[in-house]
Amino acid sequence: MTKNKKIEIVNSTTEEFKSSDALVVCNFKGLDVRSIEELRILAKEENVKVRVIKNTLASIAMKNSNIEGIELTSTNIFVWGMDQLKVTKVVAKFAKINDKFIIKTAFIDGEIADIDKIEALSKMPSRDELIGMLLRTWMAPVTNFTIGLDALRVKKEEESA
Repeated sequence: MTKNKKIEIVNSTTEEFKSSDALVVCNFKGLDVRSIEELRILAKEENVKVRVIKNTLASIAMKNSNIEGIELTSTNIFVWGMDQLKVTKVVAKFAKINDKFIIKTAFIDGEIADIDKIEALSKMPSRDELIGMLLRTWMAPVTNFTIGLDALRVKKEEESA
């Protein structure tokens, strides 16, 4: 890899890390190409980015992005995005279906996050799910009222017949 290519990778990765809300570092040793492609497809559906980057280049990009405290060893794949819930859901879901994919650590909300925090965030409902829950709660009285009115109408029709 040429020096210019390395500089380009560091610069683009730095900008992407700066603009992301969550960065998860995972070990992908032992995964085949098909499995990594499944992860990329899963991530793309959620607008999450996945990339294998050399540890030295990733370390420089993280340092430039003010992400500190993550030690990079062995084989790493980086997963990041603007929505920390989507990022954690992608890695947790993929880790469940593939035992060779191991979540190492993350940088979320300006601090290092352990596996427990990643798991907890992955189980939280998304914004859209929360809005749906709220709408169901608001609609419940109206729904029950219309069901009651319909039952009263049926009862009155039966009495008059």
